[in-house]
Amino acid sequence: MASEAERTFQRFAVFGGLSSSGTEMNSKNFSKLCKDCGIMDDQRVTSTDVDIVFIKVKAKNARTITFQQFQEAMKELGQKQFKGKRLDEALENIYRLVEGKDPATTGVTKATTVGRVSQLTDTSKYTGTHKERFDQSGKGKGIAGREDMTDNSGYVSGYKGAGTYDKKGSN
Repeated sequence: MASEAERTFQRFAVFGGLSSSGTEMNSKNFSKLCKDCGIMDDQRVTSTDVDIVFIKVKAKNARTITFQQFQEAMKELGQKQFKGKRLDEALENIYRLVEGKDPATTGVTKATTVGRVSQLTDTSKYTGTHKERFDQSGKGKGIAGREDMTDNSGYVSGYKGAGTYDKKGSN
């Protein structure tokens, strides 16, 4: 049962952090784990209780907890959540709540393409100089679409007979 809890610990420990290795969990992810797994119910165990337990089990100057400290925190929260039960029974019930859970991503903001946003990003409706930055398929031309490309042919700009000198000299 502890190995399944350890896998859940690792999944929540890496959630939202690019550089997290999954061996240590911060306070934010610990609160998320307690909320997503149903340990925090706002009646017996509140967010304040979860924060106090986190501070109690972590090392003095640390900002994160290890899996061993997580187990201590689960004992504390188990006694609070399941009052009147023995410690081992409460711990077993807490691990049953935790096992196999993943971080929930409900309520996460998604990109929308409805209404005004789709009108603003439709390149076929662009006019003027902005129109020159995209090809017919709507793909950007890159630097060629943003800058005036210099003509290094040696002729003055606007000269209509550019490239005809060699043809005149061979006659």
